[in-house]
Amino acid sequence: MKKITKITRQKNNDERYNIFLDEEYAFAVDEAVLIQFELKKGKVLDEFDIGDITYEEEIRKAFNKALQFLSFQMRSEHEVKEKLLAQGFGEAVILEAIQKLYRYNFLDDAAYSKALLETKKKTQKKGPRAIAQDMHKKGIDQQLQQQVLSDYSEQEQINVATQLAEKVVRGETKKTPMQLKQKIQDLLLRKGYSFAIITSVIENIQIEREGDDWEALIEQQGEKVWRKYSAKYEGYDLRMRTKQALYQKGFPTEVIDAFIDQKEQQEHE
Repeated sequence: MKKITKITRQKNNDERYNIFLDEEYAFAVDEAVLIQFELKKGKVLDEFDIGDITYEEEIRKAFNKALQFLSFQMRSEHEVKEKLLAQGFGEAVILEAIQKLYRYNFLDDAAYSKALLETKKKTQKKGPRAIAQDMHKKGIDQQLQQQVLSDYSEQEQINVATQLAEKVVRGETKKTPMQLKQKIQDLLLRKGYSFAIITSVIENIQIEREGDDWEALIEQQGEKVWRKYSAKYEGYDLRMRTKQALYQKGFPTEVIDAFIDQKEQQEHE
């Protein structure tokens, strides 16, 4: 049994107090813990009392650390737990602190997940699959993930994905429709959209080329292909390899034939 012989307020933090037992410094506590256990000069404490007080003080410390972490931005329960583990708090203390955070509405994984969904849609234009991966990394329960992502309707996904596709079309003026479709598909897959959504977007976006556009496109891409194969082949082999390569890039047969005829005529002049 030990008696509290002195209680002093800390100089650098007036919400924390130093507790002295039998004239010797024993531990420090937060003001809330001081009030909770009715600590005052003359009170006698046994080992169990001291254990309860120091345990509650650890919970309070963890709670305060979590509040500091949460003050910068919303966090998931998993993120808070990982942060407190890194700070050296034990599992039991962390669980108690997290429960307290929930009671005071400082933690809310449902609200956090909804905010994450809106942020990823607006700033990165991600699809459900990519956002689900982001939620998984944040430790969000799978059932909650599905519940939140159910608000991301197919029409909204199409609208957001179409914005991405239109940006590709505007920025890639030197590609054929086939190349554009492939680039759009690759981008939307990386962004986490399903094949059904991607197909719908590609079917409805305008990426056709006019005659003059084809001429400009094949002049650039065709020249590269022709130089590549003319270094190794000639005659029929050169014509067929060039034709096959350009056809795979999405050029129409008549545009390819006109280009090759022009190249052969130039070489014979």
